[in-house]
Amino acid sequence: MDVPCGSITNQTLHTERPDLPECFQLSVLSWLPCVYLWAVCPIYLFYLKKNHRGYIMMSIMNRFKTVFGLLLWIVCWTDLFYTFHELRQGHTQPPIYFVTPLVLGMTMLLATFLIQFERLRGVQSSGVLFIFWFLSVLCAVVPFRSKILQNEVTDKLRFTTFYLYFGLAVCELILCCFNEKPPLFSNVVTDPNLCPETTAGFLSTLTFWWFTSLAIKGYKTPLENKDLWSLNQRDSSKVMVPKLLQEWEKELAKAKSEENLSSQAAYSKPPPSTTKNIGGGGGESSPEEVEVLLSNQKAASRQPSFLRALIKTFGPYFLIGSAYKLLQDVITFVNPQLLRMLISFTKQKGAPDWWGYSLAFLMFFTAVLQTLILHRHFQYCFVTGMNIRTAVIGAIYRKALVITNAAKRSSTVGEVVNLMSVDAQRFMDLTTFLNLLWSAPLQIMLALYFLWQNLGPSVLAGLAVMIMLIPFNAVIAMKTRAYQVEQMQYKDSRIKLMNEILNGIKVLKLYAWENSFKEKVLAIRQKELNVLRKTAYLGALSTMAWTSAPFLVALTTFAVYVTVDENNILDAERAFVSLSLFNILRFPLNMLPQVISSLVQASVSLKRIQRFLSHDELDPSSVDRNNTATEFSVTVVNGKFTWAKEDPPVLHNINVMVPQGSLLAVVGHVGCGKSSLISALLGEVEKLEGEVSTRGSVAYVPQQAWIQNATLRDNILFGKPYNEPKYCCVLEACALTPDLEVLPGGDMTEIGEKGINLSGGQRQRVSLARALYSDTDIYLLDDPLSAVDAHVAKHIFDNLIGPEGVLKGKTRILVTHGISFLPQVDNIMVMVEGRVSEMGSYQELLKQNGAFAEFLRNYALEDIVEEEELIEEEELFPEDALSNLTDIVDNEPVINKAKRNFRRQISIISVDGENPKGRSVRRHGCSQRIHSDQQEKKAPHEMQKLIQAETAETGRVKTKVFLEYAKAVGLLLSVFICFLYGCQSAAAIGGNIWLSQWTNDALTNQTQENVHMRVGVYASLGLAQGILVLICSFTLAMGNIGAARKLHFNLLTNKFHTPQSFFDTTPLGRIINRFSKDIYIIDEALPSTVLMFLATFFASLSNMIVIVSSTPIFAVVIAPLAFVYIFVQRFYVATSRQLKRLESVSRSPIYSHFSETVTGSSVIRAYGRHSAFVVMSDMKVDENQKSYYPGIVSNRWLGVRIEFIGNCIVLFAALFAVTGKDNLNPGLVGLSVSYALQVTMSLNWMVRMTSDLESNIVAVERVKEYSETKTEAPWEVEDKKPPPEWPTEGNVEFHDYSVRYREGLDLVLKNLTLSVKGGEKIGIVGRTGAGKSSMTLCLFRLLEAAAGEITIDGVKISELGLHDLRSRLTIIPQEPVLFSGSLKMNLDPFEKYSDEEVWRALQQSHLHKFVSNQPAKLDLECSEGGENLSVGQRQLVCLARALLRKTRILILDEATAAVDLETDDLIQSTIRTQFEDCTVFTIAHRLNTIMDYTRVLVLDKGQIAEFDTPTNLLSQRGVFYGMAKDAGLTQ
Repeated sequence: MDVPCGSITNQTLHTERPDLPECFQLSVLSWLPCVYLWAVCPIYLFYLKKNHRGYIMMSIMNRFKTVFGLLLWIVCWTDLFYTFHELRQGHTQPPIYFVTPLVLGMTMLLATFLIQFERLRGVQSSGVLFIFWFLSVLCAVVPFRSKILQNEVTDKLRFTTFYLYFGLAVCELILCCFNEKPPLFSNVVTDPNLCPETTAGFLSTLTFWWFTSLAIKGYKTPLENKDLWSLNQRDSSKVMVPKLLQEWEKELAKAKSEENLSSQAAYSKPPPSTTKNIGGGGGESSPEEVEVLLSNQKAASRQPSFLRALIKTFGPYFLIGSAYKLLQDVITFVNPQLLRMLISFTKQKGAPDWWGYSLAFLMFFTAVLQTLILHRHFQYCFVTGMNIRTAVIGAIYRKALVITNAAKRSSTVGEVVNLMSVDAQRFMDLTTFLNLLWSAPLQIMLALYFLWQNLGPSVLAGLAVMIMLIPFNAVIAMKTRAYQVEQMQYKDSRIKLMNEILNGIKVLKLYAWENSFKEKVLAIRQKELNVLRKTAYLGALSTMAWTSAPFLVALTTFAVYVTVDENNILDAERAFVSLSLFNILRFPLNMLPQVISSLVQASVSLKRIQRFLSHDELDPSSVDRNNTATEFSVTVVNGKFTWAKEDPPVLHNINVMVPQGSLLAVVGHVGCGKSSLISALLGEVEKLEGEVSTRGSVAYVPQQAWIQNATLRDNILFGKPYNEPKYCCVLEACALTPDLEVLPGGDMTEIGEKGINLSGGQRQRVSLARALYSDTDIYLLDDPLSAVDAHVAKHIFDNLIGPEGVLKGKTRILVTHGISFLPQVDNIMVMVEGRVSEMGSYQELLKQNGAFAEFLRNYALEDIVEEEELIEEEELFPEDALSNLTDIVDNEPVINKAKRNFRRQISIISVDGENPKGRSVRRHGCSQRIHSDQQEKKAPHEMQKLIQAETAETGRVKTKVFLEYAKAVGLLLSVFICFLYGCQSAAAIGGNIWLSQWTNDALTNQTQENVHMRVGVYASLGLAQGILVLICSFTLAMGNIGAARKLHFNLLTNKFHTPQSFFDTTPLGRIINRFSKDIYIIDEALPSTVLMFLATFFASLSNMIVIVSSTPIFAVVIAPLAFVYIFVQRFYVATSRQLKRLESVSRSPIYSHFSETVTGSSVIRAYGRHSAFVVMSDMKVDENQKSYYPGIVSNRWLGVRIEFIGNCIVLFAALFAVTGKDNLNPGLVGLSVSYALQVTMSLNWMVRMTSDLESNIVAVERVKEYSETKTEAPWEVEDKKPPPEWPTEGNVEFHDYSVRYREGLDLVLKNLTLSVKGGEKIGIVGRTGAGKSSMTLCLFRLLEAAAGEITIDGVKISELGLHDLRSRLTIIPQEPVLFSGSLKMNLDPFEKYSDEEVWRALQQSHLHKFVSNQPAKLDLECSEGGENLSVGQRQLVCLARALLRKTRILILDEATAAVDLETDDLIQSTIRTQFEDCTVFTIAHRLNTIMDYTRVLVLDKGQIAEFDTPTNLLSQRGVFYGMAKDAGLTQ
């Protein structure tokens, strides 16, 4: 360097006041920032040219920046001109004095230009310039210090200019930290809730400072949806999906063009089959032939690659993240090298202190840099993952709307939803780790390289150990997965059983069967826990492997190193640098297997998605939609259609012309192609030949009504604007007005998925209303009248479809089975086997005397009968009551049975009171209706309740809950576990301290004699640690499983003891949730969280202890750092938990909306609402990502802050090691600093674990809450046991008996007093709500008395245990409830009776024949709810139960839904013969069954109205007489 600098002196490193040579200062230090800026400039300018965000107005700050830039240029060039001036004076300066000012000046001009160019391009804060100014200031600090240290100033001008330069550079740096105003016309101004990231400055972006506002908000109050920022424009579906689809289109086009080239060969030879087949199948080639052709094509063609499309779309953005990762990997290895220098520094006694300090700060600086870079990388990866998910979901959704029916058949709705949820999720998870594919091997190679340098070939021993552990872990993982599958099966069966138990809890209570079912649940639970225990053992093994791995590796390496060669001395440098390198190795080695397995999963997903996206799409041009040439609205010429290309055609040469404004009815047998014709007109089927054209817009009513999960009004409007008069007219025409009165929220009622809370008829009418409201030119009605009742059908035809209806003047095509409407239509088209057999008006077709006339003759008779029947019905029922009856007329073609039942139903209705309308709605409305009412009514409370439950969760979790869990584990055990963890940490620390002692032998040269002892003790300490970890994990697992068993047992026991009123007021879903979700968390999630938490907690603790013990002064720093740590952690936990909840809440609407869309795709297409639905789906996805994105950022935010604290610990550990180096040996320095380097990781994990622990421990709280609800009376009272034969007589007496359903409700029975002698038969009648059912519940004490008492044979029932009471009474309940299991189990769960007795009961209950015909006999499996038996058979099973039990008192709650008459008569006759000598209470809904009873009790509003023999009551002409008259039993 002599030549350019001339002779300038050099000062060495080893002085107390070090200084860099001036030449170095002038050249390298000055040029560094310039080189950086000129290198980055071209790329940056290109980037700015591409990205234009609008320009920013000139602000004061911007003017200052520019002025300072120009001043800097002037200052630099002043230097240059001064050098020239000196030349003229004859002082020749070395060349460096010309070059440096010139370069600097040019660079300052460039910087000034960039400041302005960025302003014009809308950049608010520039990273490039920030780094430039930062480098400039950093490089200028050294000359600045030198100039201060100089004693006398020789060169006054350069001295001044340098200070000016330094000052201006600092000013620029400071100004660069602030943001410019947002650009004009950008969305920043318009969006009310913009994400601050877009306007954040460079520093804020780097440290994720912009997220802090949300973290603070989340800490103060639980976050809600309105607090979240809107999604960045570039992450939205609107931007992402088209990008991906564009690339995918290109792929498809490429594949097509290649296919065409190859397929020309395949098609060149005309297929020989066409000639043979003309006679037979109308010219199709035979299927085999076609298949051959297809396979040829496939062989030649290239599949379009979805992977390529993904890479092209997201690759560039992802690569930026990869670049960051590369940088981070390299920086990772700087710290072990610095550690080495630090240790060697402590060894040298004479080294100057500043060198130590600069090493400490360098360590800190590299660590901070590494943190920032790593989190940048993660941010890029996660955002890519999120974008891929958005794009894939969008692509699948758009595809699902246009695939052909053939394609639809090949993948069910469930599968496609899976593509969206599971497969898209897999891509998202993969992107996070994808970089590890190249980064892990790179890290491993680098680590090995440095280790080799350090320890030579003995590294291979350590490596061998690591490699041996990989298969060990893999085997454990495979085993664990197998166990998980097994456990899922047990869990599913347990939940299924619980579901049944909770659904039939009332029956279990009435029969006193709880114990048997409790045993069944506990048996499954035991199996589940056994599997859990095995999993826990495996888990403990893998934890041991994971913890001991670094130790084992170190041990083998060091042992081999020391024993291989006498001269190998293990000193502090070697040992601790190697340890920190081994710790770096740990991560990639553990991650690689995971990455590879998730890669395999993702490749499967990729294939599945690719297959779905390559399906054929409907051809939009198959129907000509803007045909204006003819006066016909709909024309089909020579149409031939098929559902799928490979299927035979379903419609052959169809010719139809429908004149504008006419009504065409399409009739024919089932499966003759009527619906296919409608689909053909919509373009839903493949057109093989012919032409189809429609004129104007189309409305379509499918056979199966499709209802969205939205309000009733939205379902009808279907995206059209609301117009009140039109809307009312539509409701009227579709006979929906009466239904709106019944629905809880009128037309704003939320309709459940698939229209669950509407009856079939209502759904169909809503579908019609949608068509009518859409006000189009052509109406395609696919059999809309079959789902509604006959008189409603008539109303709809007259007011809507018929010649006088609202739609007259529109073109209507009506597929129908109703013959009564045919005379009123314009034209009739008769279809037979996919062809049009005849067509014409009603009269013409009758004259032709063809198929149609035949068809009419068969059916007309029936129809006339039906008409009469209708007239009767209509007199009976006001307008729409009938639609809610179990559809009498149209459910089955065999109407006779319905007619037979009809008289009977009339009698039911009249018994139950004057208002048949209200009655029929209550009883016969589909059971779902009654359900939904409850839900609707509950919804408001439920909402409040749910939200309260959640707010309990949002604050700090109470310490009490942790204590509860510790109690469940066992307090002693909990303490013991903590103690074990302490021991394990102690062993680990001990091992490392021993290592540091060992390395100190090197200083005193007594290495040789102690080698064996050193290795031996080190090994034994390490083994102790491993064994302790194993024991820890075992005991912890045992404790956790014990806790899980206890918590579940208490919950289950409590739920069986809970009074019936609890189940009436609590939705089942909530209770089931406790048994499934919460128990699952306690079983699986919580133990692993606790394990990780304890491990990280003790790791952090032992780190601190080691650092403090080696450098005690460190204790001073711990307090402030801990404070900051806890502070950050509290913010994070509060915010992230809420974000997780918001994310999971907003996730399910995506999938439910999707499955809804897939089922209704033909309707959506027909109405042309395709794009609207795409927009809706996109909105739902964006809504979900809107809460997912802050979730990602919150993790980055936390990471940067916690790692900064960790880095501070490194800094202080190193600093204190330097300050106290005189009384520290190198071993301890190595120990404390290498521990400090590990601390960051464990701190980071500890926060995550705390957060998870708090989220998961809530499950304990929730389970606890339901394990402590109020219980009913005890099942058995020892000293009040009734005699075994009781009741012998069967006398029942009520004394002043009153009862209410729940606290705070009115009495349902008021002061009943009556006595019944043994053997009497009592009928109980009364209107709905008179308290008939309540009487039976009182006998069983499902309701406890409010006053008064009941005695049976002189024993007060209130004193008995519940089981003693309930097992001595018999009931045949209203709804027959069966449980899944064998038939024998359903009759006799406690196995009290012999098979003979069971068969006898079956004989008497007329089930004998059915059961003996079954191959399984008594072991016949009943499915859930007894679905595989008919309702009648289920009723008979209940009768068989009663016969088996046969006690002196029988209560018969008559089945309201009239079981078919035969069954009913069977039950009545059996009761008369078998229960002759018993006391029978019958709650009657049909008077004829109780006309021959001893006495009849008439209840009214909870009091006795009449109580006497039936004949007396009739002669009294009171209430009973009125009922009998209504039923037509008396005149």
